[in-house]
Amino acid sequence: QAQVVESGGGLVQPGGSLRLSCAASGTGFNIYSMDWYRQAPGRQRELVAAITTRGATNYHDSVKGRFTISRDNAKNTVYLQMNSLKPEDTAVYFCNVRGYFSHQNVWGQGTQVTVSS
Repeated sequence: QAQVVESGGGLVQPGGSLRLSCAASGTGFNIYSMDWYRQAPGRQRELVAAITTRGATNYHDSVKGRFTISRDNAKNTVYLQMNSLKPEDTAVYFCNVRGYFSHQNVWGQGTQVTVSS
């Protein structure tokens, strides 16, 4: 059974850092992309960062220069290093694992990130 498990969320002060991790197992398909999304209360879920098997990355404009996505293909694990955090980064962060076909898509349960003094 497919499992996508996020960890590393928490409460941090503005300007602080957090590192999120997401480990995938049992997906049953070859993983193409591992992505981080976030959803704040009352807002739509948005793509924060994505990384393909070959290491190509994509970032939301609001996190460029502050967040870094990386991946360990051997462990099917993706990381999101978040620096210079702002209150507007507060959200539930979700990991999404995608295969090479559109139906190959598994979501994690999410991890809360709260940036507040």
